[in-house]
Amino acid sequence: MQFRKLFFSLCCMVALGVSLAACSEDEELFDDSGSKVTLPVHRAFILNEGTQGANNATLSFYVPDGNADFIKDIFYTQNQAKLGDTGQALIEYNNDLYAIISGSRYLIRMNTAGVEKQRYEIPASEGDPRYLVADDGYIYMTQYGGRVTKLDANTLKVVATFTGGNNLEGIAECDGKLYVANSYLKNDAGYQYQKELFVINADNMQLETTLAVDINPNQVLEEDGKIFLISWGNYADKGYSAQMIDPKNGNKPISLGVATNMTVGDDMVYFVNSETDWNTFTTTNTFFSYNIKTATVNSSSFLKNAPAELATSSVYMMSVDDEKGDIYIGVTFYSNSNGTMYRFDRNGNFIEKFDCGGQNPKTMVFID
Repeated sequence: MQFRKLFFSLCCMVALGVSLAACSEDEELFDDSGSKVTLPVHRAFILNEGTQGANNATLSFYVPDGNADFIKDIFYTQNQAKLGDTGQALIEYNNDLYAIISGSRYLIRMNTAGVEKQRYEIPASEGDPRYLVADDGYIYMTQYGGRVTKLDANTLKVVATFTGGNNLEGIAECDGKLYVANSYLKNDAGYQYQKELFVINADNMQLETTLAVDINPNQVLEEDGKIFLISWGNYADKGYSAQMIDPKNGNKPISLGVATNMTVGDDMVYFVNSETDWNTFTTTNTFFSYNIKTATVNSSSFLKNAPAELATSSVYMMSVDDEKGDIYIGVTFYSNSNGTMYRFDRNGNFIEKFDCGGQNPKTMVFID
């Protein structure tokens, strides 16, 4: 009997050891080297665009679990330097942060604490940097002038480029293909809005096909093997629109409604149509969603008890916490005031709102 008790105890200790080892391995995925502050595991970063030309882009630090203080400019805290002019894009890949600071013309790689590791200065001969996606050890960056730059994610060294189109905007990756929005061309004749979504082979950076989509394609996201696109229209007779493209069904675009912004997560796509009457500066927001699993649009708002002011605030970004499913909606006031973030749970119940820490919240990413 004593032997059996001892054997059982040893088994428990082995099982506990495996559990502890697994937790330790998870912790090692984080690289907080050089951090001046202690940060919890579940964390989020908000890239605030700032005002163009004002050199006031910021990276804010937020803790969804509430077990650490909000830091309005963690990049300055960690690096004793300003982030720069116009925060354009932010993604997380392999537990590193990658951001485009478009006005300052560089791509930066930071660790999980916001400490700078490398940066790639955009040559003056190339177009402005716009958006990012990452896959299989590489970062892909769209640029104005018709360029997608492929960089090694660990070194930020350029390994290949695609050239074609005009001003390239949003980008998404799906099964080794890059879906890139060819947005518009500006010349002496004025703005010429395009209707093209490029499909590029990510391996050899060659164009495979061009999809006809709604005019002035801009935001591009991937979820569950589907591509979601928002086009901005021509600001005259064609307005904003949302489309879905299924690569496994001939890449045929399917209309999902009218939307100005979107985010994806947990088999859902969350849309908002944020329309502003610039004569009265009155904004009206309409929220709706698309269930990828059931292939259905729900025209009713996915928010249940939102603060009244959100209905008339200018929505600048939306993001989903993949771990919790919480939905974050950032609004701007187009002024020197900081943006405000509204947080809802996956069922649309309001949780909290807070100051974004900077002007014009552009995007938000989560690390856990």
